[in-house]
Amino acid sequence: MSTSRITLAKGLNMGLRKAMEDDPKVLLMGEDVGKLGGVFRITDGLQKDFGEDRVIDSPLAESGIVGTAVGMALRGYRPVVEIQFDGFVYPAYDQIVCQVAKMSYRSKGRSPMPMVIRIPFGGGIGAVEHHSESPEAQFAHTPGLKVVACSNPVDGYWMIQQAIASDDPVIFLEPKRQYHADKADLDDTARPDPLFTSRVVRAGTDLTVLAYGPTVKTALAAAEAAATEGRSVEVIDLRTLSPLDMGPVLDSVRRTGRAVITHEAHVNLGIGAEVAARVTEHCFYSLEAPVLRVGGFDTPYPASRIEEEYLPDLDRVLDAVDRSFEF
Repeated sequence: MSTSRITLAKGLNMGLRKAMEDDPKVLLMGEDVGKLGGVFRITDGLQKDFGEDRVIDSPLAESGIVGTAVGMALRGYRPVVEIQFDGFVYPAYDQIVCQVAKMSYRSKGRSPMPMVIRIPFGGGIGAVEHHSESPEAQFAHTPGLKVVACSNPVDGYWMIQQAIASDDPVIFLEPKRQYHADKADLDDTARPDPLFTSRVVRAGTDLTVLAYGPTVKTALAAAEAAATEGRSVEVIDLRTLSPLDMGPVLDSVRRTGRAVITHEAHVNLGIGAEVAARVTEHCFYSLEAPVLRVGGFDTPYPASRIEEEYLPDLDRVLDAVDRSFEF
């Protein structure tokens, strides 16, 4: 057994390295991913070890990055492209929605699109405009795309490799404020959970909190606080947003009878709306209260000096827990 203590950034770096070692058709491309190692240092050292032909510093042109990767995927490569910040993805939106998502369906499966589009997402880092977005619902709403979000170092290591191995295009969301925040023990000989699965990360009996990406840590903190008040809160890390893995979610809510879902994206038409609809549809007779959602407010992401007022925090999640128990 080989065990190491790693951050999310290190886990992603190690996962990319392992994928490149295992398959010479895997290559990386993006702004500053080579010599600089990426603005968050996720690709640090990879160009030095694998060369400029496999770790490619691109121009500042997201549409060109993704469009070039489409051609590479059609020629048998497995490109992994980095969008430097979440808010920079929109110039590539046409390529992603009109080409990447549709190519396999358009060709009746003859032209698979094995591509990973890495997007650091979410706020909490004190950044300027366009650097703290949560665009996941726009991609999850697009047929033909798979969308996943890691929340911890160990998942980062395994999930990036699994996404690269997929023959379908994967939007890979990375919670940027978690890159260097916490460490976890990685056993690289363990067997990981399948990519498109959700997971119970804290068992409970009274209420279920659903989260993904950066809000998993918030949900776990809220569960700890609720325990001091005598409430047993179960926490589920959704991990996959398209397709949703509702099995563990429905099993949990049928036991607890109550559900709260939290994400940084604004609540209106967010991932939480779809999850709440499915829970209500399948668990109607088990629910003791309506499914409640906690997320960003229905405004553009605010200036960094007030972002903590915008982001869902422990108090707002606990308030939803209290409201659920009022029914």
